[in-house]
Amino acid sequence: MMHSHSESSIKERLYQQYSRVGKCLSSDKRLELLDLLSNGPKSVELLAQHTGMSVANVSRHLQILLDSRLVKFKKEGTYAIYSLEDPVVTEFLIVLWKLCENRLSDIPRIKEEMLHQYEGIQTIPKEELIKRMAKNTIVVLDIRPKDEYEAAHIKGAISVPMEELDAYLQTLPKQIELAVYCRGPYCVNTTEAVEHIRKKGFTAFRIDEGVQEWNLK
Repeated sequence: MMHSHSESSIKERLYQQYSRVGKCLSSDKRLELLDLLSNGPKSVELLAQHTGMSVANVSRHLQILLDSRLVKFKKEGTYAIYSLEDPVVTEFLIVLWKLCENRLSDIPRIKEEMLHQYEGIQTIPKEELIKRMAKNTIVVLDIRPKDEYEAAHIKGAISVPMEELDAYLQTLPKQIELAVYCRGPYCVNTTEAVEHIRKKGFTAFRIDEGVQEWNLK
């Protein structure tokens, strides 16, 4: 089937536009920034703090994400607060993580390595957790910063940021069982928190999903 010159030119222009987003995602640092922003809006300073990058570096990456319309920002006083342009960006990221996990054998290996550092940590499957939450036999903790919890959280979860964890545990009887989540399957904080809670004498489980994965399924 023959294509006219104008049709080829239109297709070419179309794929060039698609490749803009593809090129924009070719940086591990930009993917990390998108992942952080999928948990809620953040200032450049806070993103720098979370990633260990300089403010100048974060700004440079955000400008590229801005040019591809993956993020947006608003001014709050002297601060520029960035967020994802659209919920579809979050959906795309989840599909990207899943695709990479299925295609790249290094990813499950890295995840396994991460969990091996913490012997005996159990992950509770989503179906089982939903049943137990309905029966009120488990308490779900969101250990992310409060602003991320306020942006979105698993329904029924309690906000207990990492730094408030010890104080919160002191208010609970030891027979209470806990399930913990943070920013998704590769967030080390979840596993560290579960280990810490177990050392305090409680039964605790890891939730593999982050808020986005949980709400999308």
